[in-house]
Amino acid sequence: MATSANPNLTRRRLTSKIQLMNDFATTRLSSKGQVVIPEAIRRRLGLQSGTEFVVFGEDGTVVLKVIEAPSMQEFDEIVARAREGARRAGLRKSDIADAIRAVRSA
Repeated sequence: MATSANPNLTRRRLTSKIQLMNDFATTRLSSKGQVVIPEAIRRRLGLQSGTEFVVFGEDGTVVLKVIEAPSMQEFDEIVARAREGARRAGLRKSDIADAIRAVRSA
């Protein structure tokens, strides 16, 4: 008994493939090691001059990931977790000041 493909699923897959092609562009590495991100991609992602990236490279693949600063709420949560960890470890402010002095004098 033959089953027919779901036309809606097929249409979604085709749309996804077309969308992937719209996200696709080529670029070239300059003699200075620079890579230009095509304008359409920069515009779509809201990338501005000075945007910072972390770069991963492995097995012939290079990935650029935008580095985003945490929001103030996220920053406060990070600080709270660090303070709790320091408290559980028995660290005092004077311990940190002593460690900083030791590193600076080394």
